[in-house]
Parts: sequence; structure tokens; C-alpha cells
Amino acid sequence: MGEIVEREWRNIPGARDNVWLDNYVIMPNHLHGLIVIDAMTDRRASQTIKAGSLGAIIGQFKAAVSRTARLRRLDHGRPIWQRNYYDRVVRDEVSLNEFRRYIIENPAHWRMDSLYVA
Repeated sequence: MGEIVEREWRNIPGARDNVWLDNYVIMPNHLHGLIVIDAMTDRRASQTIKAGSLGAIIGQFKAAVSRTARLRRLDHGRPIWQRNYYDRVVRDEVSLNEFRRYIIENPAHWRMDSLYVA
């Protein structure tokens, strides 16, 4: 599953000229990553997911991983992903570096994580 997740994560910028990936780490049962979306002109909230938005990108990523997992029978008939995801807007270089450090250091703290499974 981790290999599928990584391949699809790395595919995110492939069809999008304004999207690229920053730091990320794939954990045993979750993922932390920074996605940069450049030139977002419409930041108004909407009830629908707009093409190219973070919601659309994450939805496409999750769907691609789920499709491959189903084809390889790795999903065991269960959902792979939680319904939503946690996101934060990074507004400055200080915050960006804090998030990067958190991502890099996260594996070292896995055994203490509330989601830890042996």
C-alpha cells in the first residue's frame, strides 16, 4: 500500500502546471505532506469542489490509490481512507519550515502516536 500511495502522491503534479509537492512522509496508516498550489485566484468558500482546488486534488489522489488497491485486492473490502483530511494554509516561511520539520521528524515519534499500531 505504501508504494501505491507514494506513486500516486508523486503523480499529483503531473497534470497540473500550478501544483508541486514539498516535503512528505508516508506513515504506516497515514500521510503527511505539503502541496503547493500556485496562483490561486478564487479563495472563496464553496459548497462544490472546484477543479484544481486542494479538495479536488486530494479526492483524485485518494480515488487513484483506492482503485489500484481494489484491483490488487489490498483493500479487503474496506475503505482505505477516512472521509476527510486535515489541512492548514501555510502563510509564511516560518510556518512552512515548522511544517517541514514536523514532517521530517514524524517517523521518529511514531511509537508515541495515538494512531500507532504494532
